[in-house]
Amino acid sequence: MKTLEDFTAAFSSLAWGLPLLILLIGGGLYLIIRSQFLPFRYIGHAINVLRGKYDDPNDPGQISHFKALSTALSSTIGMGNIAGVALAISVGGPGAMFWMWVSAIVGMSTKFFTSTLAVLYRGKDSKGELQGGPMYFIREGLGQNWKILAILFSVFGMLGALPVVNVNQLKQAINDIILIPNGVEVTFNTNLSIAIVLVIVTSIVILGGIHRISNWASKMVPSMVILYFVLVLIILGIHYAEVPKYLKLIVTDAFAANYFPADQPFLGGVLGALILHGIKRGAFSNEAGLGTAPMAHGAAKTDEPVREGLVAMLGPVIDTLIVCTLTALAILVTGVWQTTSDNGVSLTASAFKDALPYGQYLLMVCVFFFSISSLFSYAYYGKKCMSFLIGADRKHYYNYLYIISIVLAATTPFEAMINFIDGVFAFMAIPTMVATIVLAPKVVQEAKTYFRKLKKQD
Repeated sequence: MKTLEDFTAAFSSLAWGLPLLILLIGGGLYLIIRSQFLPFRYIGHAINVLRGKYDDPNDPGQISHFKALSTALSSTIGMGNIAGVALAISVGGPGAMFWMWVSAIVGMSTKFFTSTLAVLYRGKDSKGELQGGPMYFIREGLGQNWKILAILFSVFGMLGALPVVNVNQLKQAINDIILIPNGVEVTFNTNLSIAIVLVIVTSIVILGGIHRISNWASKMVPSMVILYFVLVLIILGIHYAEVPKYLKLIVTDAFAANYFPADQPFLGGVLGALILHGIKRGAFSNEAGLGTAPMAHGAAKTDEPVREGLVAMLGPVIDTLIVCTLTALAILVTGVWQTTSDNGVSLTASAFKDALPYGQYLLMVCVFFFSISSLFSYAYYGKKCMSFLIGADRKHYYNYLYIISIVLAATTPFEAMINFIDGVFAFMAIPTMVATIVLAPKVVQEAKTYFRKLKKQD
């Protein structure tokens, strides 16, 4: 296990260097400027599209705008919001949250561009069915000479879709919140039992394809977000006097980096390391620029690519600016980030236990549904990647890899799993962002045409 941890740590460190930071944040800023902040000016219209005002059952695609966003959010609103935020604060302090905000704001533009492209350049799989995602908009939008990027994305997409962090942290939550406090000894066999249950539940849903996944996600995502939202608001209400103090500390510490380890400099100093840490955790949370969400949004029933891009843009707002911020404040105002050595989901559980009667059990309900919904969506993403590589009639082989990964994640240390996913996400982002930047003028042109038509209709 020590060898595995060392290998994944080296892999993550190699992937997350200055070039990737420039590509994700610099590329996202370029997209904002290139579009002249255009998508941000139409957030109200994006909400109307999400509500179904423009839905047409005869449009090409497989699922509604709402179900597409729910499917995308069911993967992004997951352990990134609970374990990811806790890890960000336990390692980097309050200032890490600020850089997660930055990644989300930049990520709104990135998701608008990538998801617009996913519909604009939909391609057909080997069965002739219409599909969307980075591998298809690379092939259809840039041509065969760029196909190596599509293959690179699909290979790392299959690995990035493995639910290793979600499963690992769900197992940790079950152990820390339910089993250990009730005197149950945690062993390899108990972890394996958890994995087997998850395999059974996941298999029932993922074998039904995108329609069953989107139906589950559209029901689970709104309810679990509301439950989590209410619980954290209660915690913040109890500690209301501390909230302004910590909102201020998030901003000031973002530039002071007082809580980040001094032995891990980046770009010549600790502040650079904190920025990288916050951006990395932001990417893990909202997945903007990685290319996962466009695979869900590419399945939306619409003949207007820009509409789907606007819906996708709402993802980082809900995921990082709202849900992650709530988690961060709950951890900060309860003080557990300074009084315990817990990490990941265990730190968030400590905050809930500290503030609410049976709070850890209420969090357990949220954690369970966050994790389960993510398991469904990631399986869909992985199968789409395998379908692109070896054909739609053989994509079901991914289910076997997926099931093995669930068992592996339930019996492996958290640090190894988070480093593995961080590294793979980085290599997914490279082809996605390169293709998006090259194709950006096509999106800008499409957006101008769409909004001109919209003004005439109004």
